[in-house]
Amino acid sequence: MTKDYPVIRLWSKGEPPVPTARDGVVLHFFIQHEHKEAALAAWRALQHYRQAIPPGSLGWYGADDGDILELDDRGWEVARQKMIERPSGYSGSALLLESPGGGEVSSGYIFEYEGWSSDNPFGKVPFVSVSFTFPTEYLQENGAASFRALALELAQELPFSFGYASFAIISPGSHWSSTRGELIEALLIRYPGLDLHNIEDFGPIIGTRALGPHWLTFLGQPLLGQPGGIDALRNVLPFPEVSLLPMDGDRVLVTLDEWPDPIDTQTKAIPPQYRALARLMEPFLFQYEGKELLPYQHDTNQWLRRFLQP
Repeated sequence: MTKDYPVIRLWSKGEPPVPTARDGVVLHFFIQHEHKEAALAAWRALQHYRQAIPPGSLGWYGADDGDILELDDRGWEVARQKMIERPSGYSGSALLLESPGGGEVSSGYIFEYEGWSSDNPFGKVPFVSVSFTFPTEYLQENGAASFRALALELAQELPFSFGYASFAIISPGSHWSSTRGELIEALLIRYPGLDLHNIEDFGPIIGTRALGPHWLTFLGQPLLGQPGGIDALRNVLPFPEVSLLPMDGDRVLVTLDEWPDPIDTQTKAIPPQYRALARLMEPFLFQYEGKELLPYQHDTNQWLRRFLQP
């Protein structure tokens, strides 16, 4: 069995236009640990990802000066050093991708990592954010069950507090921001099951909160314990499509459907299991706070509450 998905191709506004984003599946984890503690775990997860995707799918990496360089043997060593062995030791980052740009389609395979430790001189809170993306064709060719097994394998390596997998607009380095905003807005309104791949915004500020329900929703501590643990999840998710898989370290994987669902509101209503999990997670949902929010903060708050709205 396979599933049809909307084809999404976004291009930059400049001249000449270049591909900036495409449809795919994102697997994203948030880790409330010191970068020094989590970087090696993320590097191990990267090796699993690298083995699971077609050979050579990661061919380029982002350099410190903003350039994109070939990911040969030397490039892999530089990427490893940028991620886990910077001389300062208080931060690490990595951007590994399929394509450096150009052509007709933006990269489908992307690995991104950002981490900070508490001893940094900039006052940043310690956190780690790590994501893995896949073109939609990978999901269709390998099947949802195989993808879920791989997601679980990667998650086992990571001491996450929250994570998810979702059909998404994927883009290296959030380059989708250079396309026409109204195109992205229209897609997100039509498809509430569509995520916007972005490693930069939420990592430093999410803390131990959640970003709402997704096809695969990973809950770790203390987030899992706050709404009442796995028993509370069982009580609010008595749907045949839903499965709960306990993980070691008092964590759980919640699967809301057999396949990731963009949820095309032109043809169907939001499935009840998404709304039920959203209601349970509402007190722990990330929201920007303050009396005078910036327009993008207000819009983001509304989008994160999309499964709670009528």
